[in-house]
Amino acid sequence: MKLGIRALLLASCATCGVLLATLLPAQQTSTSEANADQQIDTPITVDVTRVNVLFSVSDKRGRFVTDLAREDFQVFENKKPQKILEFNAESDLPLRIAILVDTSNSIRERFRFEQEAAIGFLNEALRPGQDQAIIVGFDSMPEIQTELTGNLEELSKALRDMRPGGGTALYDAIFYTSRDRLGKDQPLYKFRHAIVILSDGEDTQSSRTRDQALELAQKTDVVIYTISTNISRRSTTGDKVLRYFAEETGGLSFFPFKVEDLEQSFKNIANELRHQYNLSYRPEPLKTDGTYQQIDLRVPKRKNMEVRARKGYYAPQLPR
Repeated sequence: MKLGIRALLLASCATCGVLLATLLPAQQTSTSEANADQQIDTPITVDVTRVNVLFSVSDKRGRFVTDLAREDFQVFENKKPQKILEFNAESDLPLRIAILVDTSNSIRERFRFEQEAAIGFLNEALRPGQDQAIIVGFDSMPEIQTELTGNLEELSKALRDMRPGGGTALYDAIFYTSRDRLGKDQPLYKFRHAIVILSDGEDTQSSRTRDQALELAQKTDVVIYTISTNISRRSTTGDKVLRYFAEETGGLSFFPFKVEDLEQSFKNIANELRHQYNLSYRPEPLKTDGTYQQIDLRVPKRKNMEVRARKGYYAPQLPR
């Protein structure tokens, strides 16, 4: 099943014409295409009166801390304290997970094991009737293997049917998956959005930049988890890219040098998704100019606590 976003890409066909061929659905009306062609950068709908922050807290030994209350936290936006409006521990929000699998030639060596590890993760993470996932493969361009679904058999088949080959369009995969799939569930704060990336992080084909991909992930409240396929034991530029996406969105990055460690990486992600807090606040002062706002979340009364949360968000841009 090809990713149904041709209508959203035609405006940029001069730079990503090859991408269009792969992302084109067989049945798309010309009328809807004409209307959507002019909306390539359509902003994600957000509630301008609240900022939602999904986060986890661990101690110095890496163990999750799950007994914290609203009064234990302080939130700052651009160094200004904010009032927490809502707070939930062990958030029961429905999961929307995108598994982004690098199918370039660089990961061919242990591709089959990665597929099976991803299947095990979905079986552990998804709750029947509540959570959904989407499978996206990317080599020289991103391609949807199956749409958002809670059907584990369909997801497993989609993963097993993937074959490696081609370049690496990691940034495009993050950008379009965030905008055109994970951004569709509204309002955003009623869902937990996560992207799990299996890749060496070395982008060679994308028409979108690293920061454009990150911006769309932030606008859709996506937490990114990365699992490196680099087994050289040498830090690479791709490893830095994977860390960057995880750190900026409040996720984690894993570097399993042995194939046996892949399953543990997936288990760690599934465990984190079940040990999260969720809070929201109304920004004071409220910004509606589309600019980036920094978030700092603290636990002042508890020492040696590590808080993993996104580092900021883009304020909505409203007409004046």
